[in-house]
Amino acid sequence: MVSFGGIARKLFGSANERRVRAFQPNVDAINPLEEAMRALSDEQLAAKTVEFRQQLADGKTLDDLLIPAFAVAREASRRVLGMRPFDVQLVGGMILHSNAIAEMKTGEGKTLVATLPVYLNALAGKGVHVVTVNDYLAQRDSATMARIYGFLGLTTGVIVHGMSDEERQAAYACDITYATNNELGFDYLRDNMKYERAQMVQRGHYFAIVDEVDSILVDEARTPLIISGPLDDRSELYNTIDAFIPLLTAEDYEIDEKQRSANFSEAGTEKLETILREAGLLKGNALYDIENVAIVHHINNALKAHKLFQRDKDYIVRNDEVVIIDEFTGRMMPGRRYSDGQHQALEAKERVKIQPENQTLAQITFQNYFRMYDKLAGMTGTASTEAEEFGNIYGLDVIEVPTNLPIKRIDEDDEVYRSFEEKFKAIVADILDAHKRGQPVLVGTTSIEKSELLAERMRKEGFTNFQILNARYHEQEAYIVAQAGVPGGVTIATNMAGRGTDIQLGGNLEMRVERELGEVEPGPERDAAIQAIAEEIKVLKQKAIDAGGLYVIATERHESRRIDNQLRGRSGRQGDPGRSKFYLSLQDDLMRIFGSDRMDGMLQKLGLKEGEAIVHPWINKALERAQKKVEARNFDIRKNLLKYDDVLNDQRKVIFEQRVELMEATNISETIGDMRHDVIDDLVNKYIPERAYAEQWDSANLKADVANFLDLDLPIQDWVKEEGIGEDDIRARLTEAADKAAAEKAERFGPEIMHYVERSVILQTLDGLWREHIVNLDHLRSVIGFRGYAQRDPLQEYKAEAFELFQALLNNLRQAVTAQLSRVELVQQPQQPEPPPMHGHHLDASTGEDDFARITSVSDTAVAPENRDPDRPETWGRVGRNEACPCGSGKKYKHCHGAFEPEIV
Repeated sequence: MVSFGGIARKLFGSANERRVRAFQPNVDAINPLEEAMRALSDEQLAAKTVEFRQQLADGKTLDDLLIPAFAVAREASRRVLGMRPFDVQLVGGMILHSNAIAEMKTGEGKTLVATLPVYLNALAGKGVHVVTVNDYLAQRDSATMARIYGFLGLTTGVIVHGMSDEERQAAYACDITYATNNELGFDYLRDNMKYERAQMVQRGHYFAIVDEVDSILVDEARTPLIISGPLDDRSELYNTIDAFIPLLTAEDYEIDEKQRSANFSEAGTEKLETILREAGLLKGNALYDIENVAIVHHINNALKAHKLFQRDKDYIVRNDEVVIIDEFTGRMMPGRRYSDGQHQALEAKERVKIQPENQTLAQITFQNYFRMYDKLAGMTGTASTEAEEFGNIYGLDVIEVPTNLPIKRIDEDDEVYRSFEEKFKAIVADILDAHKRGQPVLVGTTSIEKSELLAERMRKEGFTNFQILNARYHEQEAYIVAQAGVPGGVTIATNMAGRGTDIQLGGNLEMRVERELGEVEPGPERDAAIQAIAEEIKVLKQKAIDAGGLYVIATERHESRRIDNQLRGRSGRQGDPGRSKFYLSLQDDLMRIFGSDRMDGMLQKLGLKEGEAIVHPWINKALERAQKKVEARNFDIRKNLLKYDDVLNDQRKVIFEQRVELMEATNISETIGDMRHDVIDDLVNKYIPERAYAEQWDSANLKADVANFLDLDLPIQDWVKEEGIGEDDIRARLTEAADKAAAEKAERFGPEIMHYVERSVILQTLDGLWREHIVNLDHLRSVIGFRGYAQRDPLQEYKAEAFELFQALLNNLRQAVTAQLSRVELVQQPQQPEPPPMHGHHLDASTGEDDFARITSVSDTAVAPENRDPDRPETWGRVGRNEACPCGSGKKYKHCHGAFEPEIV
């Protein structure tokens, strides 16, 4: 029986087909312009850019210019690169322009598709960002596509790791900027730690096209980008708190070894409150008051260190260091440390030297970074399975673009074996069989270990003619991927997402020319060699086609259907033949999680012998259902994390916007004055309660705090004794005295220096308090889940307490800035405030490895003195303020090349 939905699809097409058809009228309007564009000279075609920009200035919109602009970009591509975008590529470009994700199969030319909307949107002059997954692709794509943009009169920049701020500013100032997601995020965070508006490198977030959008906005979105720096020594606090834990008894805490959690009981909480109060560490009345968030975090870590972590099982002490032991291998892991203060708690327990913590200076998730763009679009080969997430979190629709030629790939049913051993035996036999036939083979594994295991099996069979990809060297990787379509070639890869390189049957002409003829000068000899390589590739391609095209073999199912589809999609590009097959065993992670024991028993009853496989479409469907469950769970985790991060993000926006306003302001004396008056109001309200008699006023403490915050010695106790004096009189006198002192200091410093001093103090104080606030919110988040036991929504509790902490931050800012400015004095040599030493971190969500572990710093790195050229400051790296200046003048750096205007103390 055919459903009504099935009849509707037959009559009107699927929802996706209807959306694609909506772009067809524009395609039909662009194609007739092709002849007119070809008739233009290069100069006339390039002049179209100036014409379009004038039309925008005259009130036209980008949508009005889409048809002629796409026609111009298509013709420029044909002339410059010899590539004319197909009609389906025009559709892909329109999807990107309309703030959506274009799902295009591998080999359909996504990089070229992006040039169409990039050119159109760059006409606005606000900067278009093209986001890639690694530096190699950013450099490769920008170098290739800059030829089109340059031909049309637009500028192109590229951002890669290791560039100076000046180089970054120049790249962001271009019409089009290519960069990786990490570099964009770190630049945003670093910009908001600068002390001068002119030092900021980014100029806004107008339009971004994200390549491999599923990899960046889904896979990498599970972990935030973090910039950290060393924290002040807090070893005394760790040792103090560690001494409290032995005072507790078994009734004071509850241990759950399975969940690896330790919590205090009600009796334990009361006992701790007494101990902490005596030690002067408890603020307010109760341990779980919001002011004690950091102390609760430290105490929880200390309890876990004593009751959950066992010496010589979880860690050992060697050479005065706590060294973690891997729970799976039993091996020591020197250099690895528990995060969030847990390692320091263990060091306090074992009475070894406590190493300093790293403090988070700034952080942001990719979800919140990319949601800042006015327009966002993405492209990938696989996004449909995550369409709900893209819609919910980013407001992006996923539209599947039809292939230019029909897909001929044959996707075979999975083969399921009972054990790893049987599965790998069958895989090796299949690879060897395909190799004999001259069919190129791409083998996908889920980890480097599995790749090595398979490679070892093949070597035992006497077969060594294969390549292994391990996601370390992107340039070398691209060449290996490009040549994976050579007849009889065997390539083993851990993960085929985001490689950005086509597997072309017979090999990739461009890659071979670059590698084999890179040193050969242009001329007849080089042209002849290129022709010879092209002929060879043509012959090899036919051989590969005759052997059945690229054969993709997967060694197991990934927990995400999308990753499986990425691997499968490498075969059958541009109408080529191809084949794919997944080999599974009941010992695979996914099969184990979803009840392989029952299946194993059933297969044994059915008489499945060793070495035999079960193949049935039902198994494919069952596995797909299992994958959908895992995907839904991962989506829920990311969605929940984002809800918490949104709270921090709202506050981050306020702080970062405030910083920019302060940096751009020519005079912030009014703001400083308002802060000073607020502090006076708070002091008066605190020590002179409303409707209280003068005898009840706390004039002694008011005098002490006025001296503390305003640096004024005033006869407040004499004022209080005056007949008929009221709180408003006290407030007015304090305000008058404080304003007079501030005005005298401003006159002494001069307006220019005073403005610089005020701005420096407020920015540095704000940054310090913001860092503490981030740490407090992290600590709050780690314990807020317990509120659920009291039938209270942890998220709502987190929002309320995060708001209270933010209000406290603003109050502390007023007090700290007022106190510092009341005491600030000039010294002879001025200096520019420096941001703290910074290190970038972004954990790989699947492996837990830090992408930036091998990168020493995201700011300027230190350079050995012998490697510095005195005449070239760009070779000096980071120079300490008190170091001898590398120029050889004999002066300190801060008195020479590092000199600035005023220095404050």
